[in-house]
Amino acid sequence: MKVLVIGGGAREHALCRSLSLDPDVTALYCAPGNAGIAEVAELRPVDQLDGAAVAALATELGADLVVVGPEAPLVAGVADAVRAAGVPVFGPSKEAAQLEGSKAFAKDVMAAAGVPTARSYVCTTPAEIDEALDAFGAPYVVKDDGLAAGKGVVVTDDVEAARAHALACDRVVIEEYLDGPEVSLFAICDGTTVLPLRPAQDFKRALDGDEGPNTGGMGAYSPLPWADPKLVDEVMQTVLQPTVDELRRRGTPFSGLLYAGLAITSRGVRVIEFNARFGDPETQVVLARLKTPLAGVLLNSANGTLADQAPLSWSDDAAVTVVVASHNYPDTPRTGDPIEGLAEIAEQDAPHAYVLHAGTKRDGDAIVSAGGRVLSVTATGSDLAEARERAYAAVGRIRLDGSQHRTDIALKAAGA
Repeated sequence: MKVLVIGGGAREHALCRSLSLDPDVTALYCAPGNAGIAEVAELRPVDQLDGAAVAALATELGADLVVVGPEAPLVAGVADAVRAAGVPVFGPSKEAAQLEGSKAFAKDVMAAAGVPTARSYVCTTPAEIDEALDAFGAPYVVKDDGLAAGKGVVVTDDVEAARAHALACDRVVIEEYLDGPEVSLFAICDGTTVLPLRPAQDFKRALDGDEGPNTGGMGAYSPLPWADPKLVDEVMQTVLQPTVDELRRRGTPFSGLLYAGLAITSRGVRVIEFNARFGDPETQVVLARLKTPLAGVLLNSANGTLADQAPLSWSDDAAVTVVVASHNYPDTPRTGDPIEGLAEIAEQDAPHAYVLHAGTKRDGDAIVSAGGRVLSVTATGSDLAEARERAYAAVGRIRLDGSQHRTDIALKAAGA
């Protein structure tokens, strides 16, 4: 099978790494990719938001499967263009991707499907914004209705900060605050069948102790030793299957990766948000634990044959990923700094720890930073404590001027 992956972050590196280990994959391409992905896949240039260009590249390469990684191409309809060219594609249609592309659309689908979520108001005027903020009170949860690369949400006790964020958005969803720990659960779907993966938890705030601004994610771990063993079954029955059924009923079946961001509240499981693609950095730890070869599972999703998929096989190992971010992230990051220590990790920490590249590029013989989140250092171990220890040992070898990372990823869960 020839596979083309679209994207160039750590999520796509994790996908490419798993696909490169799949014996059924005979050729692996990534467009546009990054410096790390180049080690496991052949890179090709492409405008990943241009559906015609992606479809033409897939056809030229003779791809048997296209995997669209990021949300922006999905919301732009890239999967539709590839499908129209007759190439199987893992990723939802433009219409179904509105589950992530529009918070208001997602709320409407959840209401119709009876999916438990936060009460909310969709606001377009200053008067509506003030009314919604007053109705819910602090802490205020304000979400840009459109795509914002994981940074469109403000949670604050400061009503003026909440109002300022709301006014900066064209259309905004203001909702009640959900207490309790957060969980990410991915499911592979083909429009009818839903195949859940193992849950993970990510860390959105920039600083230790969940302080600082929201980011795209600073680390993650799996499994969740504190979670109810019946959690996945419950979410399947109350969230994932009803959502997929409702979208099919509407004539916009969801095929691809459905990501449920959940809060385990005092009143039960509630959906915080849906995404229409693998999450970053949770993908890094979930795929680290998946033993079933990946390509066939994704192809079954693309072909509508997930019902024929054998049960997935999982490692009992734990996985932890720590994001190394550039200076000033999540504000405008500094780029172009050389990254050193990668060869030492490959020599001394493999196979238990490895580096997935996010914002990197090659500059002559050097690899340099090229984004806010630069690397995802991922490690496995017999339990979370061992996986943490291995991940942070590898992080300690990385030399990137001005870089930052959290030191408490999976700390509480590991019982430390």
